[in-house]
Formats: sequence, structure tokens, C-alpha cells
Amino acid sequence: MALNLFIRENPWRLMLAVNVAVFVGVFLHKITLPPFVPYIHLLVDYHFGFTKRALIGAIVALCTAKVPVWLVFALGGAVWLSTAGLFVRLFKRTFGFDDAHLPLFVLMAGSPFFLKNFMHTLGHFDIYGCLFAICLLLIPARSLFYVLLATLFSMILVLIHHIHLLMYVPTIAAIVVLRYYLAQGVSRPGAIAGIVALAATGILFIAAQFYGTMAVPDSEFAGHLHGRMADPSRTNLLSFSYIWYQPLSKEMLDTWARLPSNLLGIPVFALLIWLHSPLWRYFSKLIAALAVDAHRRVVFTAIAIVTLAYLVMFVIVFDYSRWISNWAVCLFLILHAVKMLPASREAALISTDDRKTMIFGWIVTLIPRVGIVRPF
Repeated sequence: MALNLFIRENPWRLMLAVNVAVFVGVFLHKITLPPFVPYIHLLVDYHFGFTKRALIGAIVALCTAKVPVWLVFALGGAVWLSTAGLFVRLFKRTFGFDDAHLPLFVLMAGSPFFLKNFMHTLGHFDIYGCLFAICLLLIPARSLFYVLLATLFSMILVLIHHIHLLMYVPTIAAIVVLRYYLAQGVSRPGAIAGIVALAATGILFIAAQFYGTMAVPDSEFAGHLHGRMADPSRTNLLSFSYIWYQPLSKEMLDTWARLPSNLLGIPVFALLIWLHSPLWRYFSKLIAALAVDAHRRVVFTAIAIVTLAYLVMFVIVFDYSRWISNWAVCLFLILHAVKMLPASREAALISTDDRKTMIFGWIVTLIPRVGIVRPF
């Protein structure tokens, strides 16, 4: 009787508790899987010169000569916990944790697009972009230092993996525009700093994409990676070494070859996006409540650019479940930036009592993750 009463009176708090259990379940499942791509990224460093996707491995190389497999889960888990903790802090600062805002928090933090999928992709590089974007939403944006810090974050992300130019750099740029340029205005020094930031990040991306390919024979490269393994017997974990030799044209050919089967997941992605419709409606109301018309136009432009970047990724690389998930996360983060802009009125919150919204909340809560390539 008491449990039924708690469920009826506190459904959104119960959803939070269930989400924590789902996080634990996804983690326990994740550590049973071989970390093919995440592990090899910890092995690759700058031993053979400037190399794409090598920054994390180079940092690891400064700390240890031999890389154990468990480090994938330890490092990935630490980054996940940092991201989750900072997001909770961001949400508390932006909205607060009263009962009225719980549906919004559940639909974000409990979304299979967000922390659950980052847990499923533990060790991959996506989460670093989210982590840096959250940091930029938390720190003050009062001087050009903010623009310079965002540039540094963007360049670090490109060194971690050059695809961040499309994945999180546009969202970081959007946050800088919404938090700094709309508040401070576009001065001449600010405009120069912005142009230099875009140019520097773009040049670094070109260098990583076209000049960061491994120049030594595959056998020599594999031998170096093998020498860095704490357990050299697990040679199957080196099976993805070819990605440091694969040109952009080959990646696109592979993507287009998989396109017919991957497109079968589009209805599932559409359903998952629709399940978040209470969140999207609130986002729309938040934009409509902005006090300045120009701010609304900038927000719509930012969302369009971020979405266009992900459409380009769909053409180039076939990890569709990851791209859809990170696109949704980028919108979650932009929503926070929009909430920080001047508003003419308060946007109506997501209803805590609406039956349909609660059903959506429970479904979103119970979906453990979206996946990497195909849904689930």
C-alpha cells in the first residue's frame, strides 16, 4: 500500500531511482564486452610523429609504458562520472531541483540518448565534447578569455578525434555565441578572436584529417601498439589499427555501402525523438519566450548549423546511433544556454501530472541505451 502511494504521488522521483539502477546495469554489461576501439585509442600516441586520434593515448603514455585493458573502464568511468556530476550541477544552477522541474531533468538525464548511451559507449571520445561544453555552460562568459578557452577546448577535441569538428565544436561555438557574443556584443577584438578561433580549429582539423595518417608500414605500427599492451596475448584488440590508414574516401564508401541497412533504423530513431516531445515542446516555449527577436533567430540558426553538421557526419561515418544520440545531447546543452538568455516571460514547464507525459517518462527511463551503429 505504501509503495503504491509513493508511485502515485512521486512517479518522477521513482523514475530517477530506476534510472540509477539502469546506469548500473548498463555498466555491468559494458565491462563484459571487449573494448576494441576504446582500448586501441589508449595505445596510439605520437611515437611516429603527428597522428590523428592520438592525444588521449599520448597522455596515457606519459603516465605508463604498459596499458592494461581495465584502464579503458577506469578512465572512461571517471570521465562519465565527471560529466554526470557537472550536468547535475548545471541543471541545478539553470533550473533547480524542485518537483516542478523533475520531468525536465528525467527526460534529459534519464534519456537513452545521454548518460545511458555514454555508459554504453564507455571509452569512446564522444563524451569529451559533452564534458567541455558543460564546462563552458558553467563558467562565467564575461571576457575574451571565454572565447580563447572555448577555442582551446575545440582544438583539444580535434586532437582527440577530428570528427569532433562536426560533433561538438559547432555546439561549443553556439554556446559561445549565445553566452558571450549576445551578452557582450560583437566588438572588433571579439570578432577578430572569433575569426582566429574558427581558422585555428579548421586548420588543425585539416592537419589531422589529411596529414595525421600513419606513415609507417602497418606491421611496424602494430608492433609498437603490441609493445604498449600490458597483456600482449590479446592481439584481437588490435584489429582496428587499420583506421589510422583509412582515407576519408574509404570511410565514405563504407558508409554508403551500409546505408540501405542503416536506414532501417530511422523509424526507431524517429520514435525515440518523439518520446522526448514534452522536452522539445518546452524548448520551443523557451525560445518563444525570449525577450529579443534577434536572439530567437540566432538560436534557430545555431540549431540548424548543429543539425547540418550531424547530417554531414551521416554521409561520412556509419555510427548512426551515436550520431543521433549526440545530436540530441547537443540540443539539451543548447537548451541550457537559451535558458540563460533574457526572457520576456516564464515558459510553461512540463506538466508533472499529465498522463501521457508520465508514460513517455517511464518509457524513456526504461530504455537502457540507443547503441553505436544500429538502434539497440
